[in-house]
Amino acid sequence: MLTFTDLKENLSSLGPTAVAIGNFDGLHLGHQKIIETLVREAKELKLKSVVLTFSPHPEKILGQETIRMIQTINQRLQGLEQLGVEATLIIPFHDDFFRLGPEEFIQKILIDRLQARLIIVGADFRFGFGRQGDPEYLARAGKKAGFRVITIPPVMLDGEIVSSSLIRQLLEKGEVDLAARFLGHPYEIEGLVIRGDSRGQVLGLPTANIEPRNEILPCGVFISESLVQDRVFPSVTNIGFKPTFGSVSPTVESHLLNFSGTLYGQEIKTRLLKKIREERKFPDAESLRQQILKDIEQARLFWAKA
Repeated sequence: MLTFTDLKENLSSLGPTAVAIGNFDGLHLGHQKIIETLVREAKELKLKSVVLTFSPHPEKILGQETIRMIQTINQRLQGLEQLGVEATLIIPFHDDFFRLGPEEFIQKILIDRLQARLIIVGADFRFGFGRQGDPEYLARAGKKAGFRVITIPPVMLDGEIVSSSLIRQLLEKGEVDLAARFLGHPYEIEGLVIRGDSRGQVLGLPTANIEPRNEILPCGVFISESLVQDRVFPSVTNIGFKPTFGSVSPTVESHLLNFSGTLYGQEIKTRLLKKIREERKFPDAESLRQQILKDIEQARLFWAKA
């Protein structure tokens, strides 16, 4: 998949395009419906399938509240490529860009730069200064400019609209298995394995200490699976402040079942599948060790059933 990060790049090399526009944070079931429509329609019309997205998230600049992203930009790009997207344009969201009116956005970016013939958006899509533009505005402009607009309605699941904001709330509460239903895939944390305090070694239960790149770190102990160099290992992951030892900043540690060796300096992906329990303080290291052994046994039973 081609990736562009600047409007000054040679976007004309793409030729006529079909474009899906959105933040696509999490690439949840609703996003997947938009992307699947994009890829299918682009093939039928012999257009290049392009996703137009933004970094940072517009709400980080314009919002009243702090927003934490479900995915890193790298995870978003990998997910889009797996769904069959041919090119992604990541527009830096800054003062000059968000001051563009909807008419300027359409002309300067969609028509002049991307040669859009088809545009696909979600029903809640808004664009242009003051969020003046919406799918209806886009469709009216398309009739004059020669592009078609497809608006994808929200996806419903369990009586709820699938949305990134709902998934963020579920993850913050540690409800990772429910979040996975709305995402259509497990929540994944990626990072580098670094040297920790070696307490796992002392306890006889070595862990991979992960320096996470993700912004959402649900606290608790989780059944997980860890991916190292394309190999998948059942695991137990602890996220939090290690209250028994009094850490001042959150840590992510995974104990990989059936693994031996060293992981220092390697990239690791940890998918959180089910929360076992909350973090809690134990009276001593041995009490903690016994609890971890119970957590591991619970994980083994989970994987045996799976």
